[in-house]
Amino acid sequence: MSFFGFGQSVDVDILLNDADSRRRAEHKTEDGKKDKYFLFYDGETVAGKVSLALKNPNKRLEHQGIKVEFIGQIELYYDRGNHHEFVSLVKDLARPGEVTQSQAFDFEFTHVEKPYESYTGQNVKLRYFLRATISRRLNDVVKEMDIVVHTLSTYPELNSSIKMEVGIEDCLHIEFEYNKSKYHLKDVIVGKIYFLLVRIKIKHMEIDIIKRETTGTGPNVYHENDTIAKYEIMDGAPVRGESIPIRLFLAGYELTPTMRDINKKFSVRYYLNLVLIDDEERRYFKQQAQDKIKLLYRKGHEEEELGLYHLLNGLPRWHQW
Repeated sequence: MSFFGFGQSVDVDILLNDADSRRRAEHKTEDGKKDKYFLFYDGETVAGKVSLALKNPNKRLEHQGIKVEFIGQIELYYDRGNHHEFVSLVKDLARPGEVTQSQAFDFEFTHVEKPYESYTGQNVKLRYFLRATISRRLNDVVKEMDIVVHTLSTYPELNSSIKMEVGIEDCLHIEFEYNKSKYHLKDVIVGKIYFLLVRIKIKHMEIDIIKRETTGTGPNVYHENDTIAKYEIMDGAPVRGESIPIRLFLAGYELTPTMRDINKKFSVRYYLNLVLIDDEERRYFKQQAQDKIKLLYRKGHEEEELGLYHLLNGLPRWHQW
């Protein structure tokens, strides 16, 4: 970059030391597209080089200092411009002076705390990134590189089933049961629906997975519901005493771990909606606190990275639910 074409121009790049061996993970961007980024975990070291390539070999690059930062921040879309940083680490790479030739500067952020999972939602974005800055009098030269962070959790020991009886007086009485209330992202929801009383003509039944994103606090709280999945469990009229099995595989859906009051800025929770439709297209559904998925979490040992690589380089921290 140069100012009005005068002076030295420079290309800045950020290179990770383990770029060849580190796994990448898909992550949704703000425009809804998916891209792949280097994957990290809580407690892992982030190390690499900031590379400066001068375009004009006969000219010097004057600067007021060169630095690299590791940043974790939350951006609320209704409050753009205010970035809430929960991780901010800085390494000074060079004091004010001149760069006379292309060169690279090593950096290392040791055992970096990354407490939250990367997330891009409808009203909020949580991102981690490296930022290299060459400070100049008129215009800084800045290069950013995003990474993705996954949080790993140990398997919850107490995982009670969900069982409820619901209905419409003198018309419909059903009992449904799910095998547990805490699921990992590649789990299978197993359950049953029992029809104890059926006096309306039901023609269709489905289970919906609803994601609720809550942002803000106090009077500035926003709720966004997004239907992640519609899973048909019955097509046709049930009779009294009939039992309908449920087997819903979560791996095929775009889910994140449950997020609770992240940095006092947002939460993400998931719910199971039981929906019945009668022959007149009237919809009956049941969703209460008792039948929500209380916890979705990323199961540690299902991640391929927890093999020889981490035995050699130090295990990431796990979160106990």
